[in-house]
Amino acid sequence: MAKISTEKLNLWYGDFQALLDVNASFEPNRITAIIGPSGCGKSTMLRVFNRMNDLIEGVKTSGKVLVDGINILDSNADLVKLRKEVGMVFQRPNPFPLSIYENIVFGERVHSENVKKDKLDEIVEMSLKSVLLWDELKDRLKESALSLSLEQRQRLCIARLIAVKSDVLLMDEPCSTLDPQATAKIEELMRELKNNYTIIIVTHNMQQAARVSDDTGFMLLGELVEFGKTDQIFTAPKDKRTEDYITGRYG
Repeated sequence: MAKISTEKLNLWYGDFQALLDVNASFEPNRITAIIGPSGCGKSTMLRVFNRMNDLIEGVKTSGKVLVDGINILDSNADLVKLRKEVGMVFQRPNPFPLSIYENIVFGERVHSENVKKDKLDEIVEMSLKSVLLWDELKDRLKESALSLSLEQRQRLCIARLIAVKSDVLLMDEPCSTLDPQATAKIEELMRELKNNYTIIIVTHNMQQAARVSDDTGFMLLGELVEFGKTDQIFTAPKDKRTEDYITGRYG
């Protein structure tokens, strides 16, 4: 069963239609890349999966978005639960101006009352180990998260999602502010994390999509033009528009 699927998903910002009848299926424990030119609807679609678009005035949606078989566009959907299960990592790492420790336990403190310190310590260690930061940071937990390098901040933001037990990691251009070396480390981390998580990444970097993803979707003007295994999309696309984009003849 797909972890996330969309059925005839449409979205409007006021009068502008940003997504057009999108049908897609995202399998568990795989990395799916969404590629396409700027303004094609990639990030809009990503933000639908945890209802972040709701925060924008004048947004309307139709169709279905199923997460574990439940339509999250229903008016009675539990958004707190949804955003706990479907977490998001942004283009620019956004740690809170708190200590490294408090960044990671922040979600647990919000969702649970009177959590014992032993439990919090355990969460911090487990989360930092998951993103391969524990050895680097175990003696610096009281330091401000803002003192970390960009790559460490991005890993910390991923650790924050792991701490609240997100099942799905949405990544919106997670490496766009990082240098090639840091990018390679985040990509390596993504490959390790997919054993336990479903990852959907929006990227303008086609080489990155080809390197890290199992499946790829190509978007153009709000339409999901083509969706399939990454190897097939990059070597034998079925739609000429996909081929034009991948070979650099478009956009």
